[in-house]
Amino acid sequence: MNPTIIDFKPYVPAREFGVSKRFYLALGFAMSQGHGGTADFELGGSRFRLQDYYVADWANNFMLVMTVDDVEAWHRHVTAVLSDPLLASARVAPIEAIDDARVLHVHDPSGVLLIFVQRAAR
Repeated sequence: MNPTIIDFKPYVPAREFGVSKRFYLALGFAMSQGHGGTADFELGGSRFRLQDYYVADWANNFMLVMTVDDVEAWHRHVTAVLSDPLLASARVAPIEAIDDARVLHVHDPSGVLLIFVQRAAR
């Protein structure tokens, strides 16, 4: 028998827990209560747990990669979300062409890097 994984949920750091929750809700994630200073976020069947815990070196080296159908739509959506002055510490970069993909880099309010990847159609 080969072992399997039924669920996988990374813990993501948050410098200001309330601001980070606001950011992920604005991106479209559904939030549910976690346990002991955490909140669970889900979008399209993918999940993570946001925690009210922050270490700068950890947050600035933490990355989440998401494969998406339309990186342009995500760029427009994130840009609109970041018009909220309470999310001023988050930032979005221009879309890049990397190998056979178009890639969008977004830093959340704590410095966590979200990488949205749209693969070229084959």
